[in-house]
Amino acid sequence: MDLQAIAFWVLAIVIVVSALAVISARNPVHSVLFLITAFFSAAGLFVLLGAEFLAMLLVIVYVGAVAVLFLFVVMMLDVDFAALKEGFARYLPLGALVAGALVIEMVIVSMAVAQGGAAGRHAMPLTATPHATNVEMIGRVLYTDYIYYFQAAGLVLLVAMIGAIVLTLKHRPDVRRQNVADQVARTPAKGMRVVQIKPGEGLAP
Repeated sequence: MDLQAIAFWVLAIVIVVSALAVISARNPVHSVLFLITAFFSAAGLFVLLGAEFLAMLLVIVYVGAVAVLFLFVVMMLDVDFAALKEGFARYLPLGALVAGALVIEMVIVSMAVAQGGAAGRHAMPLTATPHATNVEMIGRVLYTDYIYYFQAAGLVLLVAMIGAIVLTLKHRPDVRRQNVADQVARTPAKGMRVVQIKPGEGLAP
């Protein structure tokens, strides 16, 4: 068994185990760590297939999106950050284990690519033109063969985004809202009031 096959099986096993741990872990922090591990391992498989652009896109978009989403959820749940910082030592061993696994995967994938994983016999039949890069092939597929499906997906996402904004936009009479016209037309004479306060008297509302 060559190094490419070993790297494939290691990454595949890590993806399956991480995916199972995501849905079985009770701690949300552990679930996020396992999810990042699964995404990173999937990026390693893309590298072995010669799709480096998809691998970097998976790491940058999905791993970054998971981190931002988790931060947003923590802020929305009004979590006590002092208690969260105190429990940092509990998550340190698991975080170190995940980081060590990612480092080992990077080393294995790098060694496999150095032996011809990205430019070897497994990656050449994937492209119709041998000298085309991954970005060129993705562009041809998205913007030539499946351009209408790509545009339809964009319209669906746009409608979904507008629908989410409309559903959450509720006009309540007891909520004070900004008036842009009044703010633009505001002058120093209207925005400042000089009041003479006598000693012993307060400022009436």
